[in-house]
Amino acid sequence: MAKARAVIILAAGHGTRMKSALPKPLHAVGGRPMLDWSLALAGECGADRQVVIWGAHGPEVKTRAEAAGAATALQDPPMGTGHAVLCGKDSLAGFDGDVAVLFADTPLIRTETLQAVFAALDSGADIAVLGFEPEDPTGYGRLIENASGALTAIVEEKEASAEQRGVRLCNSGVMAAPAPLLFDLLSKVTNDNAKGEYYLTDIVALGVAAGHTARAVRADADEVLGVNSRANLAEAEAAFQARARAAAMEAGVTLIAPETVFFSHDTQIANDVIVEPNVVFGPGVRIETGALIHAFSHLEGASIGENASVGPYARLRPGAVLETGAKIGNFVEVKNAVLHAGAKANHLSYIGDADIGAKANIGAGTITCNYDGFFKHRTIVGDGAFIGSNTSLVAPVNIGRGAFTGSGSVITSDVPDDTLALSRAKQENKPGWAARFRQTMQARKDKTKA
Repeated sequence: MAKARAVIILAAGHGTRMKSALPKPLHAVGGRPMLDWSLALAGECGADRQVVIWGAHGPEVKTRAEAAGAATALQDPPMGTGHAVLCGKDSLAGFDGDVAVLFADTPLIRTETLQAVFAALDSGADIAVLGFEPEDPTGYGRLIENASGALTAIVEEKEASAEQRGVRLCNSGVMAAPAPLLFDLLSKVTNDNAKGEYYLTDIVALGVAAGHTARAVRADADEVLGVNSRANLAEAEAAFQARARAAAMEAGVTLIAPETVFFSHDTQIANDVIVEPNVVFGPGVRIETGALIHAFSHLEGASIGENASVGPYARLRPGAVLETGAKIGNFVEVKNAVLHAGAKANHLSYIGDADIGAKANIGAGTITCNYDGFFKHRTIVGDGAFIGSNTSLVAPVNIGRGAFTGSGSVITSDVPDDTLALSRAKQENKPGWAARFRQTMQARKDKTKA
C-alpha cells in the first residue's frame, strides 16, 4: 500500500528584491501565481495534506492558500528554512507519511520530477534531495555523493574544498523524508552559523551520521529556477513559455513564429490549429482542431470551436464562445457572447453579452449596447440574420431569424423573423448649401486676417 503524502510549501520570505507591495509568492508565471503552481504540483503528486508557511508581512498568502484548501502556519519571526518547516509540524500532527518541502518561488518543477523524489523514498532512501546541474554552479551548495551514489552531505560553496567545488550537482532546496524522521532531525538542527538561522539542509548530515540513507534525484535546471527578483520572474516566464511552445508543437499545433506566441498555464490547443505571430493567450482558453488564430490577437477565457477563425487584431474576453466555423475578424471584441456555427463578425465590432445565431452576419461597426450604467443586458440575434453596418443594438433586444437591420440603425425594439428594421432619419439633400457654407466661412476667415 502506498504511503500517504504531504507537502510543506515555504512562502514566508520577504522578497525584498521584488520591490513590490504584492507578496512574492503571488507574482504570476504563465498567468498563475507561483504559490498556485506549488499547490497544483502537490495535488498532482497525490499529496492530500498541504501546509503553506506564510510570513506576517504577507497575509494575502495565507488567504489564498486557505481558499485553495491548504492548511497554513505562520513563521514569525523568520529564522531559516529549517525553522520554517518546523512551523508546519502542528498542522501535520499524527501524520506518518512522506513529506516533501517545496518553495513557493520555484514554480516550474514538473509533476514527474516530484514523483521521482517521492519514489526515491519508496525505493528505500530515508531522505531524498532534488539536485540539478546549472551551467555555472557558482554560489550553489553542492550535493556530495559517494562511489555507490548515496548522498553523504550538502556542502555550501564557501565551505567546500577545491574538489567539492568541482562537483556540478547542486542543491535545489527541495527535499523529502518521512514525517517522523523529518521533524526528529529538524529538532536537532542548531543555528550555530553566521546568520544564526536553522537550515533545512542540515538534516542530510545529521541523518547520514545517524545511519540513515540519503539520495539525490536529478532535475533539469530550468525546473528549479528560483524567483527572487523581477529579472528572475522574467527568466521563469521565458522558461515556461519555451516549455509550453515545445509542448504545443509536439501535440500538432503550428506556431509560425513560436517565440512571439505567449501561453497561459491552462491553455488547451488541439492538433491542426494554426497560430500566427504575436498572439497572446490569457488564462482559460480552449481551442479545437482546425481553428486559425491570426496575428496580433488576444484571447482570454474563450472557447474556440473546430475550424473557427479569429483575427487578426481580435480580442476575445472571458465568456467568448465560437462554435464550429464561426469567424471573428480584425478589430472585433467579443465578451460573454456565443457565436453559433458559421456566424461571422468580420470587422470593427463589439459583441458583448450576446447570442449570435448560426450563419448570422454582423456588419462592420456593429455595437451591442449592453450596459445601461447599472446593469448588463443581453442581445439575441437569430439564425441567418443580417445586421447592417454601423448598427447599434440596444439591449435587451431580440433580432429574429432571417431578419435584416438597415445600415446605421439604432435598434431599440425586438425585430420579428424575416423583417427589415430601419431606424434612421430620412435623408434630405439641400442643393448649393455646401458652396454657400464655404463662401461664408472663407469670408469670415479672411476678415480675421485683415
